Amino acid sequence: MNYRKLGKTDYQVAEISFGAWAIGGSWGEVKDQVSKQALEEAINQGINFFDTADVYGDGRSERLIGELKKKTSERIYIATKAGRRLDPHYAEGYNRKNLTAFVERSRRNLKVDKIDLLQLHCPPTEVFYNEEVFNVLEDFVAKGVIEHYGVSVETIEEAKKSLDYDNLASVMIIYNIFRPKPAEEFFQLAKEKNVGIIVRVPLASGLLTGKFSEDSVFPEDDHRNFNREGEAFDKGETFSGVDYKKGLQAVRELQQIKPEGITMAQFALKWILMNEAVSCVVPGAKNPQQVRENAATTHLDDLSPEVMKKVDRIYEQNIKEDVHHLW
Repeated sequence: MNYRKLGKTDYQVAEISFGAWAIGGSWGEVKDQVSKQALEEAINQGINFFDTADVYGDGRSERLIGELKKKTSERIYIATKAGRRLDPHYAEGYNRKNLTAFVERSRRNLKVDKIDLLQLHCPPTEVFYNEEVFNVLEDFVAKGVIEHYGVSVETIEEAKKSLDYDNLASVMIIYNIFRPKPAEEFFQLAKEKNVGIIVRVPLASGLLTGKFSEDSVFPEDDHRNFNREGEAFDKGETFSGVDYKKGLQAVRELQQIKPEGITMAQFALKWILMNEAVSCVVPGAKNPQQVRENAATTHLDDLSPEVMKKVDRIYEQNIKEDVHHLW
């Protein structure tokens, strides 16, 4: 496994890390025993960074990772998120009282005294302009309940605004073949501020794996069924906001230029890792085989400039008009 430094932290994290949304819920049925096997396989593959949130399965994902940390002798880093337990999810809810309660709950779920990285969980845009919220995070660091803090964002505007806070360690953002805009407008700014970039939704909710078709059916409790138009949360979280049928057509074109001997998922992950500003990417995995396939990307040869240009063209022709201006 190759490792990269995560922003202002001293963490050297696996460039292919582990996203734990899927083992919590909202991605169809998952069984804890299989999820535990996936987490253990991640350790076997050299993965040392695990991204979760307090709302993934109402703490289920955090508890599974807490068990893993207790069992393993390896040094692992855990990032969790706070804020989405608010109902309704509103800016005023990001206050000292609520954030303290969220952090305490996550510490219990993870069975840790100190959280390695706490991220605000895609809060309303107004929160990024409220210095008091970030003062609360500073106090958490001073008290020793978290070591570092970062943000998970929906938009480029939010990502840029977060850089105003000097001690911000990282920004988690959607970046993939169907969402290249962050590299154009944000990555260099983050690099100049020594802010780590954690890439989420790298496979566009599985669309970029090439495993879906027009006939694919998603379970009722899978966000790829119930959130395509943003009914539950931001539309951009599901298939990166791309129209499903247009996405399938673009994937068919990507398959024509994919290097031989690698999967579509590995192609999509390698495309992300070609950008040196990226600290790590956190694809989800529900079983050990998916973990192994994701992790193997670290050993692949770089994509050629010709292939990278072809990817750009496919985005320009199929996807850009619909999504580029939205996030």
